[in-house]
Amino acid sequence: MAQTAQARIPPAAPRLVRVTLDGEALTRLSPILEADRAQAVADLEAENRFAPKGGQAARDPGPYALRLSIQEGRLVFDIRRTDDSPLTAIVLALGPFRSLIKDYQLLVDSHIMAIEEGREARIQAIDMGRRGLHNEGAQLMVERLAGKVEMDFATARRLFTLLCVLHQRI
Repeated sequence: MAQTAQARIPPAAPRLVRVTLDGEALTRLSPILEADRAQAVADLEAENRFAPKGGQAARDPGPYALRLSIQEGRLVFDIRRTDDSPLTAIVLALGPFRSLIKDYQLLVDSHIMAIEEGREARIQAIDMGRRGLHNEGAQLMVERLAGKVEMDFATARRLFTLLCVLHQRI
């Protein structure tokens, strides 16, 4: 099962109008991961910059649909036209992201415990840590996609969030 987001934007723009997480159903996500997923998709709906470089995708001005998945231990960006016809696929090794993903999961687990314990100061500290981790993940995403996709930092942050959500499902 896949979950999808669509946005209303100009007919041709270097941006995403639909993001689909491919793989098994998202029924096993914790409430916090589900909220993170929903917020990242909603934020991508509202605003993003995503411009593939090279090949057929670079000649297509957009907008684009993105199928994001993890296959055989790799992050796959399956970039398509809005009619769902394929343009290109970009495959990234997960290795460089693994420690950030692990830290993200630890923060999510800590956040859940802090909420259960009603520790507001701890929740705020964890949220600050999550923001910093998102920044690191976004910077790594930009670096790993350099020369392949041009994107803004906010888009990279949201894609890192979706990577963490996908990784929790495998």
